Amino acid sequence: MFDSPSAPHYFTPDHDAFRDALRDFVSREITPHAAAWDEAETFPRELYQKAAELGILGVGYPEEYGGTPADIFYHLIVSEEMGRCGVGGVAASLLSHTIGLPPVAAHGSAEMKQRVIPPVLRGEKIAALAVTEPSGGSDVAALKTTAVRDGDHYVVNGEKVFITSGMRADYFTVAVRTDPNSKGPAGISALLLEGDMPGISRTKLDKMGWWASDTAHLRFENVRVPVANLIGTENAGFKVFMNNFNSERLGMSAQACVYAQVCLEEALDWARQRKTFGMSLSERQVIRHKLMDMYARIDAARSLIYDLSWRLHHKVGDPGQLVARTCMAKVLSTQAMQYCADQAVQILGGMGFMRGTRSERIYREVKVMMIGGGSEEIMKDLGARQLGI
Repeated sequence: MFDSPSAPHYFTPDHDAFRDALRDFVSREITPHAAAWDEAETFPRELYQKAAELGILGVGYPEEYGGTPADIFYHLIVSEEMGRCGVGGVAASLLSHTIGLPPVAAHGSAEMKQRVIPPVLRGEKIAALAVTEPSGGSDVAALKTTAVRDGDHYVVNGEKVFITSGMRADYFTVAVRTDPNSKGPAGISALLLEGDMPGISRTKLDKMGWWASDTAHLRFENVRVPVANLIGTENAGFKVFMNNFNSERLGMSAQACVYAQVCLEEALDWARQRKTFGMSLSERQVIRHKLMDMYARIDAARSLIYDLSWRLHHKVGDPGQLVARTCMAKVLSTQAMQYCADQAVQILGGMGFMRGTRSERIYREVKVMMIGGGSEEIMKDLGARQLGI
């Protein structure tokens, strides 16, 4: 069966051993319950600690904080194998620290790192990223949430929306405007807000897909945040968030390929079993062509992702072109996911319209993958600028 390749120039035996352990964990601890968790619109908080025990949450973080230093291919493996359960909401919330915690690890003070990172990697605390605003969407530079200096505190006012793990999170990495006279990227800073700070309110959002993931609208009303919670340098936070988005987009690309593959596998299995007019669907040329098109789109997207990862790992290529290729990877992979979900539902026919099939669920989750982390339109425009088009 078509699968993620373990080519020696990408994955070592250690990578393969980690993949096997993670795949076993997902098949035991997540996949059997994933559909029920999605219907319940939540999953047990204990899953964070189970994932931590296997080392999933600590991938890529320093040992001194309880992590395991790892290259980019370990991160890809986590993205791929977590997607195999076919329920995006579980992976989104369970791994929300992969977008909420990197700014702390890269730019936080020594005290902040020691205080925040270890409990998150142990699965005891949950970290989230809070950048998007109701009026801004992908236009991060237009954010309106303010942080005004008042002695040894910032006073934060504003709101954030579509925040993954927003209802559960203990820590929020928040984009704020610390220079009220600035416009665009200038004057933006990163602050760490703790979930129990007075003045933070949360509203649960209902979504088309990713039901198992809690998603919230956050409101900040005169939240007093110690100046010590500044991540990096004041008014220099825009680059912090932009660098964070590049790694997020690569992870989403890898995961989109797996969701596409889950649809392909379900469609192929159905086509082999389902008989119409005395023949299995898989014997019909029109169905075989659909399946072949699904294979091709997955393979093309995954090949780009692996090649791009190799170049990032070895620091090969112009930085602007690597950003452009990251944009291409997200567009190509999410389009593959969209196509495969659509074709799988079509091949399954009436069953594809029923709740409980993986393809139906992934069909509903396509759009969040094409919008989240930077919409398809933003990706094409950003890529074009990087390439001088």
